[in-house]
Amino acid sequence: MNSYLSKLHPYPFERLAHLKSGITPPAHLSHISLSIGEPKHPAPEFVKQALINNIQSIDQYPTTRGTSELRETISDWLEDRFNLEPGSINYEHQVLPVCGTREAIFAFTQATISNEDSDTQPLVVAPNPFYQIYEGAALLAGAQPHYLDCDPSQGFIPDLSAVPEEIWQRCQLLQLCSPGNPTGAVMSLEQMQYALKLADRYDFVVASDECYSEVYLNESIPPPGLLQACQQLGRHDYARCVVFHSLSKRSNLPGLRSGFVAGDQSLIEHFFSYRTYHGCSMSIPVQKASIAAWKDENHTIENRALYRHKFGAVTEILGTCMDFPEPHASFYLWPKTPIDDVDFAQQLFAQQNVTLLPGQFLSRPSAMGNPGQNRVRMALVANTQECVEAALRIKQFISSLPNSKVNN
Repeated sequence: MNSYLSKLHPYPFERLAHLKSGITPPAHLSHISLSIGEPKHPAPEFVKQALINNIQSIDQYPTTRGTSELRETISDWLEDRFNLEPGSINYEHQVLPVCGTREAIFAFTQATISNEDSDTQPLVVAPNPFYQIYEGAALLAGAQPHYLDCDPSQGFIPDLSAVPEEIWQRCQLLQLCSPGNPTGAVMSLEQMQYALKLADRYDFVVASDECYSEVYLNESIPPPGLLQACQQLGRHDYARCVVFHSLSKRSNLPGLRSGFVAGDQSLIEHFFSYRTYHGCSMSIPVQKASIAAWKDENHTIENRALYRHKFGAVTEILGTCMDFPEPHASFYLWPKTPIDDVDFAQQLFAQQNVTLLPGQFLSRPSAMGNPGQNRVRMALVANTQECVEAALRIKQFISSLPNSKVNN
């Protein structure tokens, strides 16, 4: 077997299951899970209908590149959403549909990392805390992950200017995540442009995971994107850059497994060659359903309104007993815990039958400590009633802790 497999860390939810094993929570309290970032809002009916209407195409092999109609729809969406010049995304050569961005982020890392220089192990630079696929993909590609802490002093955005030159010299791939998982922090165009300047100076690729870009709480301030940062710098070829987008969060379609990667034509063409062998092509019915979803914005506006209402209700309850950054985007809260985050999550489940994800499970220790320690990720994906009930139980649990100052 591949020896790199031994370097993989247990997945966060495997650790969470172990943490909860053997505990019997109160039977009179229904279980509320806010640990997994799986959208629970209803999937759009018109997308379901598009699947049904095109189910007869299930008897056809799909192509790796996908249909021109899907790629053109995606390029039109990108240009409209991120204020790119019309026609600036060549849908024939700069867009690839993918079967969910999880597999695409993993596969792109495999296609990008080169181990030809046996004397120097390549680096994948990624935020800390992070989506664990970044780490696993780096390890299985034979690269070493290098983590950049996302702490409150920098607004939970990695400080790229503080990274030593020797790190950038070994870097082959910089993995960004904006809006961030689990922090919800949004990088500015200026911060993205600084990353591009570093990429040019040290010859590495910038991959931006933008899967939460359409879940933002201020309707008038959508998060910017890496391609937008490129265009403002006059990089109309999007050199060294790729972005990943998904319908899972945007359209409440996690089971559709539909997203795309777009950007630098050379990178996309090489990734296409990899995917031809990888064999992850999107079925025709899913492509048709995806076209319907990318062409409609009304359901995304309604979706954001649901999250906005939910966040308002939950933060009003928890704001008196927990400290958390003001959420800008994504559907996560990233609050501090009054006790160790692992103990907090375990005791909360035991006493209130509410599941949260300890921050340590999403991060790695660094010279400055562990940026996930004494924090929990709270995914506000359930309906408003359940999220409010969970918030009330969390507040009650905190009030029961020794030295609690919560006013009930």
